[in-house]
Amino acid sequence: MSNRLSGESSPYLRQHAENPVDWYPWGEAALRRAREEDKPILLSLGYAACHWCHVMAHESFTNPEIARLMNQYFINIKVDRQERPDLDELYQGALQMLGQGGGWPLTVFLTPQGEPFFAGTYFPPADGYGRPGFARVLRELGEAWQQQRTALRQQAGQFLQGYQTLEARLLAAQAPAQEDLPAVAARLFAAHSDPLYGGLGQAPKFPNPAALLQHCLKMQEAG
Repeated sequence: MSNRLSGESSPYLRQHAENPVDWYPWGEAALRRAREEDKPILLSLGYAACHWCHVMAHESFTNPEIARLMNQYFINIKVDRQERPDLDELYQGALQMLGQGGGWPLTVFLTPQGEPFFAGTYFPPADGYGRPGFARVLRELGEAWQQQRTALRQQAGQFLQGYQTLEARLLAAQAPAQEDLPAVAARLFAAHSDPLYGGLGQAPKFPNPAALLQHCLKMQEAG
C-alpha cells in the first residue's frame, strides 16, 4: 500500500511512496499528530540526485523491521530539500553543532514541538563504517524518549542556545571587516583540505558553506 507521499508533487518524495514507513510530508498534519501523541519526530531530508539518500532508502526505508521501529517510536517526515531549502538550512545547523560537517541524507530527531535533540547524515542499517546502525539508533532514541525525556529536552534546549549564538555571530560578521576576507578564506580552505584524497575534511565530504562560515567566524574571533 502507498503511504501519504504518493500524492506529492516532488518526484523524490514519490520515490518513497511504496516504503513500509508511515511517511508524512512536512506539514501541520504530521506536526499535530506528534503533539497529540507526544511522540518525537524523525525528519529525513534528501534530494533526487543524492547517492547516499538512495542507498539509505534501499537499505533502511524498504526494510520491514527498520520501518517497524520507525513507525513504533516516531512520527516520520520526508522532505525534499530542493522544495524546502529553509528547513534544510535550519536543521543542517543542528548537525553542525554536533561537530559534523553536514550533508545528505540529513537525519534529524525532533521533539513534538520541532526542536532537534539528535542529528546525523547516512546511517547504515547495522553498525559499520564507524557509524552506529540505524536500527540501534532508532531503538535507543525511541526508548530514551520514553524513559529519559527530560534529558532529551535539555539537549534540545542546548541546540536552541547554539542557534542563538550562531545568529549573534552572523550579525557580528555583517560589521566592517577588520581583515582581508579572501586571505581568511584561503587559510580556512588550506587548514581543512585533505592533501591525500582531495576535498575538505573527512568523509562524507559534502560541500557545506554554512559549516565553513562557522570556521571562518571562529578564526576571526581568534584574531
